[in-house]
Amino acid sequence: MRLSKLSRAAGKKNGWKVYESVRIPDPEGGRREIDMVIIGGNTILVVEQKHWSGSFRITKEHHFIQTRNRGGEHNHDGVADRIARKARLLVALHNERLKQEEGPEVRVIVSMTHFRLEWPKIPEGLAAEMVDEPGMLDILKKVNPGKLNQELVNTLEGFNTWDEVHLNGGLMLKGDVHSLGLSKDTDVEFSKRNGWVKGDTIHNRSIFSLFDNQPSSATINIDGKNIQCKLPYGIRLVMHVVGEKERREIPWSQIASLNISKPPAEWNRNPKASK
Repeated sequence: MRLSKLSRAAGKKNGWKVYESVRIPDPEGGRREIDMVIIGGNTILVVEQKHWSGSFRITKEHHFIQTRNRGGEHNHDGVADRIARKARLLVALHNERLKQEEGPEVRVIVSMTHFRLEWPKIPEGLAAEMVDEPGMLDILKKVNPGKLNQELVNTLEGFNTWDEVHLNGGLMLKGDVHSLGLSKDTDVEFSKRNGWVKGDTIHNRSIFSLFDNQPSSATINIDGKNIQCKLPYGIRLVMHVVGEKERREIPWSQIASLNISKPPAEWNRNPKASK
């Protein structure tokens, strides 16, 4: 969040446009997340952020080995190779949408943002540029990419991000919300939505709520339409949380708010991107 906020400020003068948590389909299955995609002129910056402390080294196989301050090493494998592959998938989708062979200029960047991270010598032939946080911001401040290509905007607007379910107490779940579970009609509207879905709840915590069959209520905005609803005990939404194998049910009694991404554009739902 910090890097994206700083990037928007740094790139504003030169017309850079920042997209966070861009999810692109993978021909090998599922979707892959890109931390930031920044577009300007006819240029795409595909950015992977790592906020490691301690130090790291890069092997001859281009595996990133982190040594943590508290001790121990962790092999992150091909960090640069993975983000470079995501960049190729993204460009392939853009070109396929426009039925063109030559796409925009692409820069693949790994941004190491922890100011106390110890850097090694970066080997030649790495699949991505390596920059620290000031280096990332300098690119946006110093490079004027020219007038923004509207087709790049149209492509990036066709992707979605993770859905967010904010729980009481501050915990947030990220993933895909499959149904709201409020009513059949509401779930039909939800499945046919074109834009973002926002939701807020009010939970009655007084002692009298123990005698109320519907102690909570919610306001859900779907495509600009506000839906007011009561939340009976036991009502749940269905979500596939990032990192979990199966979908799970989330009780509405635990939910504080929703921020659900718009669905991907039609051309992006069953794409034929190349590797």
